Amino acid sequence: MDYTRLGDTGLKVSRICLGMMSFGDPSKQQWALPEDQAEPVIRRAADAGVTFFDTADVYSAGASEVVTGDVLRRIFPRREDYVLATKVFFPMGRGVNDRGLSRKHIHAAIDASLDRLGTDYVDLYQIHRWDDETPIEETMEALHEVVRSGKARYIGASSMWAWQFSKAQHVAEANGWTRFVSMQNHYNLLYREEEREMLPLCADQGVGVIPWSPLARGILARAGSSVTTTTRTGSDGRIDFLYEPGNDQIIVDRLAEVARERELPAAQIALAWLLHQPTITAPIVGASKDRHVDDAVAAVSVTLSDKELSYLAEPYRAREVRF
Repeated sequence: MDYTRLGDTGLKVSRICLGMMSFGDPSKQQWALPEDQAEPVIRRAADAGVTFFDTADVYSAGASEVVTGDVLRRIFPRREDYVLATKVFFPMGRGVNDRGLSRKHIHAAIDASLDRLGTDYVDLYQIHRWDDETPIEETMEALHEVVRSGKARYIGASSMWAWQFSKAQHVAEANGWTRFVSMQNHYNLLYREEEREMLPLCADQGVGVIPWSPLARGILARAGSSVTTTTRTGSDGRIDFLYEPGNDQIIVDRLAEVARERELPAAQIALAWLLHQPTITAPIVGASKDRHVDDAVAAVSVTLSDKELSYLAEPYRAREVRF
């Protein structure tokens, strides 16, 4: 495993981040693995050198954080041995203040997350989306308070417009508050709209980029395979929203072709392409089987030629922005 700094910070993270959305309570997310099934997968990642783990309060209605905390405490001898990230924004209850990025909800949410995770702090606390109903000044000051309290070491953001991210950073800097050090956005071979503004902004500002859905909800991992559906695809309504099967097929076919020529799984090639892109710190890879972990870890060592990188990227056509 290779390690790199998260943006311009001194924090070192593995070049693969294990996404913990796959783990939690199957009664709340049909395809989530319960703790006893999740532990072997998480342990395999840790044994391979993965030290970066990303979850969110909303995953399995909090159950993902419980599994994440329980398993990581058993695997790692010290809390300092791994980097733990979680998120806040989406509804966590029926109350009108059980969501969003108000000062009230942020402080309640970080305490609830720490309780479920069984830790005194998270390394990276991220806003899961932009909140149109809360002034960004209130949000950034509240996040600064979380950092000053010692409950988070750094803060990050997730999918939003580049102007929103720039505004948030400016508000923090103008007031002497903590700035975002990372952007968790939607980026893969099938979705590259972030190349227009967000990725150049992050490169200019020294912000680490940790993309979600690097394998396009598994579409890229199945390139060239006879398997077209899984338990998750059958229950994931966002796949049709995020991707355009007709337009994407030529990219999937080229990925399958390169994978055959290299005699490697398509997932390794797709992740290797992403890891070759400038500004990318660590893609967040979901895994429910050992081979998912093995492919992600192996991708770090796969070197693609300029010709292969161009061949995979060339068919892409602009599409609507999808968060």
